[in-house]
Amino acid sequence: MTEKLILQEIYALPENLKMEVLHYVMFLKQENAGKKVDKPFNKRIFGISKGKYKLSSDFDAPLEDFKEYI
Repeated sequence: MTEKLILQEIYALPENLKMEVLHYVMFLKQENAGKKVDKPFNKRIFGISKGKYKLSSDFDAPLEDFKEYI
């Protein structure tokens, strides 16, 4: 479906714009040469943020703002 829509839009363009589309497609192919396009996201690495964040020692302590609700 997407290819048909793209082709319809390209057919409707004047010849000079069709050449620009061709140049852009060639540019995209060159920029993405060697890159795997089917990959939706990078593989996550377990523990990559270890040691970057530190919680305070009283992290689980009740907050002063909520004393009246406790």
